[in-house]
Amino acid sequence: MSVKAFELVPAVERDLLMGDKARINIQCIECCGKHLYVGTNDCFIHHFLLDEVTSSKGKLSYSPQKLLHKYLGLKKPVAELRAASALERLIVLCDGIVFLVDMVTLETVPSAAGGGAKIRGVTAFCVNENPVNGDPFCVEIGVLSSKRRTVQIYMVYEDRVQLVKEVTTPEQPCALSVDGYFLCLALTTQYMILNYKTGASQDLFPYNSEERRPIVKRIGREEFLLAAPGGLGMFANAEGASQRAPVNWSESVLGATVCFPYVVALDESFITIHSMLDQQLKQTLSFRDGHILQDFEGKVILASTKAVYVLVPLPLERQIQDLLANHRVEEALILTEGAQRNIPKDKFQILHKRILQQAGFIQFGQLQFPEAKEHFKKGQLDVRELISLYPLLLPASSTFTRCHPPLHEFADLNHLAHGDQDKVLRCKKFLISYLGEVRSTEVANGCREDVDTALLKLYAEQDHESLLDLLASDNACLLADSVPWLEKYHKYFALGLLYHYNGQDSAALQLWTRVVDGDLQDSTRSDLYEYIVDFLCTCSNLDHVWKYADWALRKDPTIGVHIFIKRPVSTDQSELKPDDVVTYLGKHSQALLLYLEHLVLEKRIQKEKFHTHLAVLYLERVLSLLSESPTDEEQLARARERLQALLRESNLYRVQFLLGKMDKYEQLLLERATLHGKLEEHDKALHILVHKLRDFPSAEAYCIWSSSCRDSAYRQQLFHMLLGVYLDGNLSGKSQTAAGGGSGDLEMAAVDLLNRHGEAFDAVRVLRMLPDGWSLQLLRPFLGRAVRASMHTCRTSQIALGLAHSENLQLLHDRLKVQKKPIFVSEKKGCHLCHNTFTEPDVVCLPGGVPVHTRCVAQRVRDSPTKRQLTNSSKHT
Repeated sequence: MSVKAFELVPAVERDLLMGDKARINIQCIECCGKHLYVGTNDCFIHHFLLDEVTSSKGKLSYSPQKLLHKYLGLKKPVAELRAASALERLIVLCDGIVFLVDMVTLETVPSAAGGGAKIRGVTAFCVNENPVNGDPFCVEIGVLSSKRRTVQIYMVYEDRVQLVKEVTTPEQPCALSVDGYFLCLALTTQYMILNYKTGASQDLFPYNSEERRPIVKRIGREEFLLAAPGGLGMFANAEGASQRAPVNWSESVLGATVCFPYVVALDESFITIHSMLDQQLKQTLSFRDGHILQDFEGKVILASTKAVYVLVPLPLERQIQDLLANHRVEEALILTEGAQRNIPKDKFQILHKRILQQAGFIQFGQLQFPEAKEHFKKGQLDVRELISLYPLLLPASSTFTRCHPPLHEFADLNHLAHGDQDKVLRCKKFLISYLGEVRSTEVANGCREDVDTALLKLYAEQDHESLLDLLASDNACLLADSVPWLEKYHKYFALGLLYHYNGQDSAALQLWTRVVDGDLQDSTRSDLYEYIVDFLCTCSNLDHVWKYADWALRKDPTIGVHIFIKRPVSTDQSELKPDDVVTYLGKHSQALLLYLEHLVLEKRIQKEKFHTHLAVLYLERVLSLLSESPTDEEQLARARERLQALLRESNLYRVQFLLGKMDKYEQLLLERATLHGKLEEHDKALHILVHKLRDFPSAEAYCIWSSSCRDSAYRQQLFHMLLGVYLDGNLSGKSQTAAGGGSGDLEMAAVDLLNRHGEAFDAVRVLRMLPDGWSLQLLRPFLGRAVRASMHTCRTSQIALGLAHSENLQLLHDRLKVQKKPIFVSEKKGCHLCHNTFTEPDVVCLPGGVPVHTRCVAQRVRDSPTKRQLTNSSKHT
């Protein structure tokens, strides 16, 4: 695909060069700054001064001025011209002779004394633009001899030349180029690379110089451009390898050069420009009778036989913009990146970012979203440039203005999509994805409000699932812009979250309660009521809690009470006091019951009034069920079970107060028995359980739970009391008749009690209590367990006594070991008992370490009614 990379601008017209002399032709050219030298076939050198002129429209032209022309006197065409500006000399090849000419006067430089200024028998030469000689006042050239298969290296000075190296080649060279120590040669049948310092050589590829003109062009440090067979322009480095792909030019190329990033080639009719970056043909210019193409310090000059032209490159930015205008994004990016080495770093970074942004918008317009996203990110696009394409997405308070010159040609999204709603939808989905990725990066730095507000609007409009995630996290959505947008799309729950994030909890709760009440329609959350309750649980503003708790309790007291039950414990002012909550819940009986259960049964708060209050509510519920007709037995059983459990487990409620409330209800005898037990009135409790209720299992259970936290003696006392109630034979007949049973039931209950809980009784005491007429067979389990328990207790006591005795002996032994020390006796010391001196070491030691005769101790033991323990000690004299 074509691109306008160069313009062909005339430099020296025919009339200025040769006037009316029709037979004069241009043979060679050389340019040094503004100075242009032209060698002709009549052995003249013409010197021109080229001034660049830029028009008001930015168009470049050249104004030539002829300074001088000079005849060299050899009657042969001037074959080559090369400028040595440091020496102010032209190196000229004419009639097989290389000689020096003054750049200003064009006079031939005479030879210096003792040295020559000419080289004879030369077919071609080239200047080493990367010389190995460090002398700035000499020029290094490579010369091809017409008589020998050699390449000669010369040093050219101001008035002389000096041969420094001669290298033999396998074939006669016909073209060469030099870089450092490396020679790139076109031989008769092939190209080769030769290191004239080391002599190492590398054959490149075959080439027939008789069929077409060889091209050997140095294009960079140790890199050359060669005309290869098949119409290819091949690149080769000093190692003989190619690091660039070849370009496909004409079979009849006459000359070639590189003006990065392009390869310019000249054939008989055209100038072709190929890109070195993608090897594609970019431009073709018609050019008849051309035979010279050379570059001079980046300036590409061409010549026909009659005139000189300059191939002026268009600015890279203009080329890139032309490519972008034709939507050739990849080519524009390749050209931009390839131009990096020719542009200052700071300027390139700015240019590169802008080109990437423009490329991104082109691909965005073509709905190539992955590519557009990549270019936007690499180009660090101000995300508001993209948001501004979407009508109404930027906040009204945004001060953003689009880049100038513009990065794209679109007015807005509707202009881009041409009314195609499917395209609009796809663009919106892309923006959602892009904003979601960049909102937390440096790209959004400084415009977070614009980004988040735009994202909120898109989420609301598209009913996107991420709307709630955005509002529940850290965000910068502007309230003034977001409220009407969320209301428009009935996103009231999301709006409440936004209010909450901005510290307006009252507005959020008011909005949510209207949704629950049906005043506003929003299907975002079907459990919004439960969400409000949870919200109030954690709300730090107690005014909001008290204000909306009544609404929640009226909706559902069992869930609404969670506002108080599930509230986390805190030490700040937002902590609700249980007393205040209980008072507040007075008009919500069901919620009050649940809250008191939470305080008493879950949090285990040890306050009498809470326990009493809960017990009263349980009792009132039982009494309410008892008063119904017909009575729901299942509900009544559950209610009594809860009441009985509380009465048993709690020790804080007001027992007498509850007893007073139950006095009139004979249905609550079991509960009354429990209350008597709390008052330590066990006889009354057992009387109710045994004689009024005839509930023997409950009587046994009563003894167990009443003594659950007491010692074994207390439990034994309760069981003996219950046994006494069973064995009491003096009950009035009236009581038995009322209870619906006789003394036989009590006897059997007594037997069962003894047999089941024999370990809780004192067997001796039980035997004294039992009637004489009872059969031992009935009491066999009890007696067996009693005997075993008695024997076990006796043996356990004996073991304990023996262990204690053993432990005492061990302690005494350990004490003696700690206190043991030698006892010294002598004839000078006397026995503490008989006061005689010691004549032999047969002694014992009294407690306290006092030595005495053994016989004295024995006598004292015999005389003493109490035996003492004596310990033999080691005797030392």
